[in-house]
Amino acid sequence: MFQFSGFNMMFPETGRTFKASYKCFSVSMLPGNEREDVENGGKIIMPPSALDTLTRLNVEYPMLFKLINNKKGRHSHAGVLEFVADEGKCYLPYWMMDNLLLEEGDILTIESVSLPVAKFSKFQPHSTDFLDITNPKAVLENALRNFACLTTGDVIAIKYNKKVYELCVLETKPGNAVSIIECDMNVEFEAPVGYKETSEQVKENVRDEAPQDHVMEEVVETFKGSGVRLDGKKKKENQLDAPVVKKVLARGVPDYDYKFGLLRFDHTIKAISDRVAENDINIIETEESFQGQGFSMKKSRK
Repeated sequence: MFQFSGFNMMFPETGRTFKASYKCFSVSMLPGNEREDVENGGKIIMPPSALDTLTRLNVEYPMLFKLINNKKGRHSHAGVLEFVADEGKCYLPYWMMDNLLLEEGDILTIESVSLPVAKFSKFQPHSTDFLDITNPKAVLENALRNFACLTTGDVIAIKYNKKVYELCVLETKPGNAVSIIECDMNVEFEAPVGYKETSEQVKENVRDEAPQDHVMEEVVETFKGSGVRLDGKKKKENQLDAPVVKKVLARGVPDYDYKFGLLRFDHTIKAISDRVAENDINIIETEESFQGQGFSMKKSRK
């Protein structure tokens, strides 16, 4: 209450904190149709009475909350999607309940907070399958549109191509919990869990091979039969059967020890095209050039 020029003016209080406790349940327990939009994001569903209290307290927007499991000493942060839950209940994505070590029906304390805007975040995928995504940054950016904030140490879950990928939030700046609503945030990725072990295993499986200049050869002979004129006459001397010529065709050497899922590039083996060129040069040197006689189609004038 302030007095100005003889008038009493009432200003709403600001900065008051909302704090309440609810029984928490996973989104799968929410009445009605299945809500994949809630499961694939980082926002919760609260009862309508919470909205009334937040409005009276004049809580600043966007509404961000700290979720506390006092029993296990765990906490995280989230935004709110809707105020349609039954009184005394709230609904969370399953991955969020897993982070907070919550069971169905456990008591969860929700407290309104103000978080700094994110400038940097670092993630570590929990599986090397995340490397199969063509553009992981674009996929993550699209998935984070359903999130309101990030907390260092949380393991978030995103869905892409009907597959769920888990990523650990290793670092956030400028604080351990940040708001990612309408922000310009730099994103980095740490090597996935198990990636180093996989690389070492591949190195152990790759054997030291000596340079392989040899090549499997396939001998192809020209036509062995004899030719016959259609008019029944005998062939002339220049139409006699040519001698049989044997040609050597280069073939690749298959890897009989190939293991599925492993690609090996052996740069010590010469390309087949190079080996064929060398063989062709040798054949040209051994074969004799044309020994026949040439004739002119046009008669010369005397």
